[in-house]
Amino acid sequence: MNLIKPEKLKKGDTIGILATSGAVEDKMSIVRAENFFKSLGYNVILSDNAFEKFHGMAGEDEKRLGELHRFFKTPEINAIICMRGGYGAIRLIKKIDYDLIRENPKIFCGYSDITALCAMFLKKSNLMTFHGPMASGDFGAENPDKFTVQSFFNAVTADELEIKPDPPKIYKSGSAEGILWGGNLATLVSLCGQDFIPDEDFIFFAEDLNEPAYKIDKMLSQLINIDKFTRNIKGVIPGDFLEVDTPERLDELFKEIGEKLNIPVIGGFKITHGAQKITLPYGAKVFLDGKGIISR
Repeated sequence: MNLIKPEKLKKGDTIGILATSGAVEDKMSIVRAENFFKSLGYNVILSDNAFEKFHGMAGEDEKRLGELHRFFKTPEINAIICMRGGYGAIRLIKKIDYDLIRENPKIFCGYSDITALCAMFLKKSNLMTFHGPMASGDFGAENPDKFTVQSFFNAVTADELEIKPDPPKIYKSGSAEGILWGGNLATLVSLCGQDFIPDEDFIFFAEDLNEPAYKIDKMLSQLINIDKFTRNIKGVIPGDFLEVDTPERLDELFKEIGEKLNIPVIGGFKITHGAQKITLPYGAKVFLDGKGIISR
């Protein structure tokens, strides 16, 4: 794969806040996010459907798709920050013009439901995106988390990244190399049936929210049952699985996966729905061991 890396973010650039998925619940959070970026010296453009609602989504499919295409086509927009997750991205994946995305690469950042877009942009357009904070819940918080903000700007402005676990949680020790791939587990599994798994070696990371341990087991098993997944996976980075019912079972599960696949499984990274989160270069070549993640 000839990975396409977007240009780094610079002061004075324009950030587009794009609504691809769920409808915003707190309109003032988008206003706060807009003001936050402007206070740092960036221009901001909101998608036309930012405050629309249609069955819990930010407008009908064609409107959300049209804004996605428009944001990538608009040369004045240098970076796209998704408004929020929720639900809706998977309804767009068969309609996206992936050639347009490939021909107009730019920073694209989000998590949760946005996993579907990050995975498909990498697979179909070779575009490196970013798994990280969004406008409504992060940059639009009344007091944006400083760690989250710093991690985001480090990721979109630096050529190399080194992310250390805090503290490391070793389920199975070792080291591995591959592209960084994964995201929200439930969203990723919803792509099964599509051509979405990387053709090259990858380090798999995953997180989720409000899922019981047996469902996490089921979703991971669904992926492991795919031959290409088990053939290409070289390491696992478990993120936070917030509100899980039996965390001790989850620990057992990740140990089992490490032994079954004979690959390192190393946690302790702030990959999460929580307020304090790291930004990861989705699709970048990385090295993983107990000391951290290094991307180049």
